[in-house]
Amino acid sequence: MHAEVPETNGRPTRTWLNRNVIGMGLTSFLSDAGHEMATAVLPSFLAVIGAPAAALGLIEGVADGISSFVKLGAGWYSDRIGHRKGIAVGGYFLTGVAKGLFALASAWPLVLVGRTIAWFGRGIRGPLRDAMLAESVPAESRGKAFGFHRAGDTLGAIVGPLLAVGLLAVLQGRAGADPSAPFRLIFWLTLIPGVSSALAFALLVTERRRAPNHDLRFWATLRSLPRPYFRLLTGVGLFGIGDFAHTFLILAATQLLTPTHGVVWAAQIAALLYVARNVIYAGASFPIGAWSDRIGRRGLLTAGYIAGALVAAGFAAAFLFHLRSLPYLLLLFCLAGAYIAAQDALEGAITADFVAGVARGTGYGLMATVNGVGDLVASAAVGLLWTVVSPVAGFGYAAVLMLAGAVVLYRVR
Repeated sequence: MHAEVPETNGRPTRTWLNRNVIGMGLTSFLSDAGHEMATAVLPSFLAVIGAPAAALGLIEGVADGISSFVKLGAGWYSDRIGHRKGIAVGGYFLTGVAKGLFALASAWPLVLVGRTIAWFGRGIRGPLRDAMLAESVPAESRGKAFGFHRAGDTLGAIVGPLLAVGLLAVLQGRAGADPSAPFRLIFWLTLIPGVSSALAFALLVTERRRAPNHDLRFWATLRSLPRPYFRLLTGVGLFGIGDFAHTFLILAATQLLTPTHGVVWAAQIAALLYVARNVIYAGASFPIGAWSDRIGRRGLLTAGYIAGALVAAGFAAAFLFHLRSLPYLLLLFCLAGAYIAAQDALEGAITADFVAGVARGTGYGLMATVNGVGDLVASAAVGLLWTVVSPVAGFGYAAVLMLAGAVVLYRVR
C-alpha cells in the first residue's frame, strides 16, 4: 500500500520538512512567545490585583470550554467549504491581540474576557492548522511533522517566559506606587509576536483547496467517524478532565517558595521553572514524534499520561509535606514538559491515523473539543478544590483522573 503524497500549493511534495511545516512551526513559535509571556506572569498579576486561586481556575476553565465548542464547529465547517487557511489566519490574529485586555484589567473579570477571546481564536485555528499539517506530509512522517511543529511552538514558550522574567526584573524597581504596572507593560508587548504570528501564517503557509461539499451534514459527519476513534477519545477525555492548566504549576511554585524568597523572587523563580518545563517540552517533542513513527503512538501516549499523573501527585505531596526544595520542583516541572510533549505531538498524529478523507477536519475538531471540555472541567475543579479545600485536594483529584485516562487509553486497540 502506497502512502498518500501530500500536495502544497498544487505541487506534490515527498519530504516532510517542507514550506508548510516550517511556516506553521514559525507561526506557532511567534504565537506561543506572546502567549507564554502573558502566562508566565498572569498568576502573579492576579495576586497583585487581589484575585483568588478560584478565579484563575474559572478564567482557564471557561476560556478552554468556549474554545472547545468552537473547535468542533470550525473543523466541520472547513471540511464543508473545502478550505481552512483564511479562518486559521483570523484565529491567530484574535489570539494575538486579545491579551492586550489584560493590561486594562483592574479586576479579574476583564482578564476572563481577554482570555476567552484569545481562546476563541485558538479554538478556530487549532483543528484547521492540524488538518493542514497532516495533509502536508506523507502518512509515514506525521509523527516527525507534528513533533517538529510542537518543538517550534515550545521554543516560543521558552523565549516568552524568559522575556517576561527579564522585563519583570528590570521594571519591578520602577513600578512606583502601582505594583501592577510592570505586568501591564508585559501584556502590551505580547501584541508584537501575537500579530506577527498571523502574518507568518498568511505569508508562508499555502493550501490546496478542495471542492466544497455543501451536502456534508454535521451530525452525519460525526456519526461517520470510526468506532475505534471514539474509544480513543474516551481515554483522552478521562485524562483531560484531570489535565489542569499549567498556570497552576506556576501558582503552586510561587506559593511554595514565597515563605523563603518573598513574593517577587518567588514569582521570578516560578517563571524560570516554567521555562525549564518548556525547554524539556521543546527538546522532547520531535524525538517522541519521530519515535512514534517507528514503534507506534498508543504506548508512548499512555506513558505520557502516566507522567502527567505523577506530576499532579508530586505537587500534592509538595503541599502535604511542605517540600520547598528547588531541585524537587525542577524535577516536577521537567516531567510536566515531557508529558505535554508526548500529549501534543502524539494526539495530533494519532488522529490522522484514525480519521482520513473529507471528515479529517471534523476529527481534529472533535479531538480538540474533548480536550477543551476536559480543560474546562479540570481547571475549574482544581481551582475550586484548591480554594475551598486545599491544593492537595486539587492536585490529588487531577492525579486520579489522569491515571484513569492512561488505563483506558492503554486498552484501546
